[in-house]
Amino acid sequence: MKRIEHRFLQLAIVLLILLLAFSCSKSDSQKITADDLVSYEKITGLEFTVSERDSLLSDLEYAKGEYKNIRKTKIENSVSPRLNFDPRPRDFKINNEQKTICWNLPATVELPKNKAELAFMPVYKLASLIKERKITSVELTQIYIERLKKYGDTLECVITLTEDLAMAQAKRADEEMAMGKYRGYLHGIPYGLKDLFSVPGYKTTWGSVPYKDQILNDYATVYQKLEQAGAVLVAKLTMGALAMGDVWYNGETKNPWDLSQGSSGSSAGSASATAAGLVAFAIGTETWGSIVSPATRCGVTGLRPTFGRVSRNGAMALSWTMDKVGPICRSAYDCALVFDVIRGKDSLDNTTVDYPFNYSEKTDIVKLRVGYLKDLFEGEDYPGKSTDLQTIEVLKMLGVDFKALNLPENLPVNSCAIILEAEAGAAFDELTRSNADDKMIQQHKNAWPNIFRKSRFIPAVEYIQASRIRDLLIEELNALMKNYDVIVCPSFGGDQLLMTNLTGHPCVVVPNGFDNDNHPTSISFIGNLYDEATLLAFAKAYQNATEFDNQVPPMFK
Repeated sequence: MKRIEHRFLQLAIVLLILLLAFSCSKSDSQKITADDLVSYEKITGLEFTVSERDSLLSDLEYAKGEYKNIRKTKIENSVSPRLNFDPRPRDFKINNEQKTICWNLPATVELPKNKAELAFMPVYKLASLIKERKITSVELTQIYIERLKKYGDTLECVITLTEDLAMAQAKRADEEMAMGKYRGYLHGIPYGLKDLFSVPGYKTTWGSVPYKDQILNDYATVYQKLEQAGAVLVAKLTMGALAMGDVWYNGETKNPWDLSQGSSGSSAGSASATAAGLVAFAIGTETWGSIVSPATRCGVTGLRPTFGRVSRNGAMALSWTMDKVGPICRSAYDCALVFDVIRGKDSLDNTTVDYPFNYSEKTDIVKLRVGYLKDLFEGEDYPGKSTDLQTIEVLKMLGVDFKALNLPENLPVNSCAIILEAEAGAAFDELTRSNADDKMIQQHKNAWPNIFRKSRFIPAVEYIQASRIRDLLIEELNALMKNYDVIVCPSFGGDQLLMTNLTGHPCVVVPNGFDNDNHPTSISFIGNLYDEATLLAFAKAYQNATEFDNQVPPMFK
């Protein structure tokens, strides 16, 4: 018996030694080696000596342990880094006087015999009809809800129909009107929210499979401001998964002008639903073209405000230093009305400012200093070139005196895209580490899962260096913009779209015609920081002289 016990003891010791050996072998295989550093040097373009690599190894092992400690902390997407981007140049000054805006809403708008036509009326006309009690908010809301039910699936632009909430808000709007309480020009007007804004009781899916059942308990500030203004939320609209493109977890949002096309951008549902008359206006966001691109594709008007003009509280974060919130509407005048409601300081978003918005219809565009990117307009062919050149001629006929200019060309603008990539990688760090990114629909090399993985290889030094180049870019562009009130440019010309998103400058994108396939085209107007008022007045003058903002996709009339 003792011999058997001794044999078992020997066997146990052998197994323990093997287990320890396996454990050590596994542990050693996880250690950083000099060969690993050689591979890393190839990525960063650096070259260390043998002794330098040897010195690095123990420090990197220590750092790896600290990274693990950081990852043990649960960080919600809503938590921003303690680094707030400020787009203002060093010598920035602004007149803080807020003047009274005279909106001059038309008082003679007639109710159409065919009430279906109301779906395509601009906000300023709908506001007049409600204020003059020619239609109720309940009636108007029912029209949009019926259209959302009829066309939402066709366009794949609706994630959640908020019918019960909408009818309650519309009923309240009508009751207040009956009591003589009028909240303003958005009182009783139905609208849609891009589905990255949280509204308690409703899903906030961010357009992506891993979050498709997510319900957040925070009220987005933009939603609260619109509710206080009396607006009626009828739907939460589709967005490209995690704010990229037009593909979401249940399909691809369509262009109302051509159902074989996606609606582009990531504010895909906001632009598509507005163009097709499913909402009176919508709220979108832009980090790098997500208002400009879908507004172009769908033939509507979009405002990308100055960075920090509109609170992002309650909105999904993609890039804390580049995300912006703005309206997508049928006209520049509508954008002005909506922007006036949603702008302003918010203690829950430390990047926000409380600067004036002195919009005036009396702005004389002839007196404005207007520049245009001549080389882009007159250089190589690009989609929409002919309609852009026609726009220049229309503006000249209105008395605009153009000055040719070039944007800063001495700095590597496109290289600064790593700022977005690094911040997006941080925003969705847990998604990458948990491998839940495998659930996302798009898995090609230019989709988020691969970009998030790529972001892990961006050195912190390069991220900071890109931020320093961004600072130089801000100073150079603002020095140039001092000489102009508006810059007219192709919506996708050169690197202006990324440049102005990096510098935080405002942009109004307006439809300006159709290409040979009857797809809408657009042109962009860039303005000075916090001067959305001039931009919108300029855009309205152009739209007063043209009819492109009144065009309707034929299949949705």
